[in-house]
Amino acid sequence: MTINKWCAFGLGVVAGAAVVAVVRTPAFRKACAAVVGKGMQLKNDAAAFAESVKEDAEDVIAEAKYNQAKVAKAQKK
Repeated sequence: MTINKWCAFGLGVVAGAAVVAVVRTPAFRKACAAVVGKGMQLKNDAAAFAESVKEDAEDVIAEAKYNQAKVAKAQKK
C-alpha cells in the first residue's frame, strides 16, 4: 500500500500538532528545565575537574624543573 503525498503531509501535520501540545505542558517544561539544570551542573563539574588536573600538572612540572635545577647546581660544584 502506497501513501500518497497528501496523506504523508496530513500525518506530519498531526504529529507536529501533537508535539506542540506536549511541549506546551507544564510537566514537559519542568522536565526540560531539570535536564538542562543537570547538564549545566555536569559542565561545571567537568570544568572544575579539568582545572584540578591542570593545577596538578603545573605542580608536577614545577617540581621537575626545581629538581632539574638542583641537580644542575650540584653538578657545577
